[in-house]
Amino acid sequence: MVCYVMYMDLDAEVITLSSKTLMMTNRFLCEICRKGFQRNHNLQLHKRGHILSWKLKQRTKMEVVRKKVYVCSEPTCVHHDPARALGDLTKIKKHFNQNHGEKKWKCDKFSKKYTVQSDWKAHSKNCGTLFADLLASTSS
Repeated sequence: MVCYVMYMDLDAEVITLSSKTLMMTNRFLCEICRKGFQRNHNLQLHKRGHILSWKLKQRTKMEVVRKKVYVCSEPTCVHHDPARALGDLTKIKKHFNQNHGEKKWKCDKFSKKYTVQSDWKAHSKNCGTLFADLLASTSS
């Protein structure tokens, strides 16, 4: 058995974003100017415009860049604990949407609800087939 233990970087800056911020449609935020984009590619193109200002603002050798980690804003969530923080903005947004977001799609057979439409579609494709296969294999 393999056991993985997560250790938080003690020097990391712990960031908690509000649920409203985490549910924004512009998922990809520029960490420099906080402008939002719907696609990561658009953000990367936007960041190129900041390169000149980065070169002008050279860091001194004494200036330390702190790593950022993101905690979930839901107090009951395991990722609310800084020791279980997620390493980037995209991961915390995806986590929040899938685990704490509004569940808009529902399975007609089992009444299970989903926040992500693709998860609901994947479930609907195979809904009941695994259970039916198990019953068939045990009855023969």
